[in-house]
Amino acid sequence: MRRKASLILLALAVFFAALSPLMRWYAFPRLAKIPADQYQDMVLEAKDATLLDYGTMKAKKVDKVTIVQTLKGNVEASEKIEKTAGRDVVVWDGLSYVQGPDGKMVSKIPERYIFDAHTQEPVHATGEMVDGDPVKREGIEFKWPFLTEKRDYEYFDAQARITAPIHYEGEQDFRGVNVYYFEQTIPWTKVPFPQIMPVEGITPESVAKTGTTRWYTTVRKFWVEPTTGAPVYGEEIHKEELRGGTLLGGREKVTAFAGHVKMREDYIRSTVDLVKSQRLLVLLMTSYLPWGFLVLGAGLLSLSLYLEARSRRPGDPTPTETREPEQVGA
Repeated sequence: MRRKASLILLALAVFFAALSPLMRWYAFPRLAKIPADQYQDMVLEAKDATLLDYGTMKAKKVDKVTIVQTLKGNVEASEKIEKTAGRDVVVWDGLSYVQGPDGKMVSKIPERYIFDAHTQEPVHATGEMVDGDPVKREGIEFKWPFLTEKRDYEYFDAQARITAPIHYEGEQDFRGVNVYYFEQTIPWTKVPFPQIMPVEGITPESVAKTGTTRWYTTVRKFWVEPTTGAPVYGEEIHKEELRGGTLLGGREKVTAFAGHVKMREDYIRSTVDLVKSQRLLVLLMTSYLPWGFLVLGAGLLSLSLYLEARSRRPGDPTPTETREPEQVGA
């Protein structure tokens, strides 16, 4: 009986020992992915910012500029692309809506971001765009890969339509969460005017005829939770200028927007709480379950060997059988 039990335990030990690396290196890369129907929004603010008054074409100080960013998963579009891509794809329809202190629109930039649901690598397909302009992204945007590494990444800048390194700058603690800090600097770059302008009757084409151009620079900062690859906080030191042309009335340049953009406090709290819960799910597949299965397998193996040893131990001596004397026939 002990020998049979030891064999069963040995089989279970082998099973759990084999399941440990399978969970980490086979199941996790296939199960961990961004949901195709995910929706998220975020509100950022730039207090004491500088904003261009298009009525007077002069820059002025304002109390606050608000940026509302939304990302909405387009399930229908992702399923269509998956048929030809041969992998799980997420399509995010994004919108960056900027409004001044009076609530009026400053800019409105739509975007379609297509990427691999598991690795977050860009997937090039029809419809990939920024503000109506077709783009071919390289590098990440919005989210880092699961199990983010301590290294530089390539990050896509939607304003300039270019990819540039975003540098790993060290490990920090952000409100009780261990994070990696990344920073990217985009130098002054000529960028397109938004398709939807803040003043009725003014279009990018009409501005182009005046010879005026739009320039942009930013210092982009992200604090990323490395297990999920999700930013828990972000900032930008953002500047835009209009340069040259008759629109400026002979001036060389004028500030269109300048401000230190930060996440609003209530969104910081909700983002930190969300990332903490998602982190637990990722750790289950990458750490807790694999190590748990390995320890369980080792325990079952030890118990199996113990029972096997017990089954082979010599028992008590068998008592001598007493036999009745046989009668000898006459």
